[in-house]
Amino acid sequence: MTRGKATSIGFTAVLLWALLALFTVGSAPVPPLMLNALCFALGGAVGVIWLVATGALGQLRHVSWKVYLAGTAGLFGYHFLYFSALRLAPPAEAGLIAYLWPLLIVLFSGLLPGERLTLWHVAGAVLAFGGAALIFGGGISADPAALPGYGLALICALTWSSYSLLSRRFGAVPTAAVAVYCLASAALSAVAHLALEPTIWPAGAIGWASVIGLGLGPVGLAFYTWDLGVKRGDIQLLGTASYAAPLVSTLVLVAVGIADARPTLLIAAAMIAGGAGLAALGGRRRRSAPPPPDVTGQEIPRKGSA
Repeated sequence: MTRGKATSIGFTAVLLWALLALFTVGSAPVPPLMLNALCFALGGAVGVIWLVATGALGQLRHVSWKVYLAGTAGLFGYHFLYFSALRLAPPAEAGLIAYLWPLLIVLFSGLLPGERLTLWHVAGAVLAFGGAALIFGGGISADPAALPGYGLALICALTWSSYSLLSRRFGAVPTAAVAVYCLASAALSAVAHLALEPTIWPAGAIGWASVIGLGLGPVGLAFYTWDLGVKRGDIQLLGTASYAAPLVSTLVLVAVGIADARPTLLIAAAMIAGGAGLAALGGRRRRSAPPPPDVTGQEIPRKGSA
């Protein structure tokens, strides 16, 4: 699989995450952790069915328990921290802090083997984050009561960026392992739900359809395609392009009449698209740069060159 194709597959996760808000609204009044448990169980079950159908279930036996632990911590930890942050701080402001994760992916990706961070990547990520800030509403309140929520939102951003970068480091681990991450996250979410929340099942056909939509898409298939994208694709471009998720999410809510259209959406769209363009330019410049000299000071020929 080519780097470009893997990047495109990874970007489908961003598009699926754009449906997260719509389906979450439709799933009300299911409490967050119970919703997490239902959706992760469905996403994990679909993954296992796919592995059985393709004869790839045996791949799971060769994955280290440490990898399973790290993957589960990433999926469950991010969502638990995110929901907790939005309970303790204004949702828009906590959400903006949590959405620092694409910027952190871009900044820290330069530490990965075979990757090099350029000024274009940084400029693109910062520009796209500015566009996301317009969508979330801009500034952060200085209310001391919201500080715990802001702190959890920051840890949330660090959790997902760390999970994504570790996925890149675990490049030899099959994407099939994501099914185990999902099922383990479902179990942890169920335990946390029973300890912290009342049990309220989805209301009617729309509620159940929303839960199924979440489990198949934003809290299911998206994790498999994201895993493949960050392992084999352009992780810096994926990080910057991830800011398209809150933009598309807002446009979807506007289209169905849940949210109002705002003039700032056009500016935000331009900033996010421009940021992704700068990151893509940085990726092309990195790939077209001459190879480093060897220890004698001579340029190392490219593969296939004379």
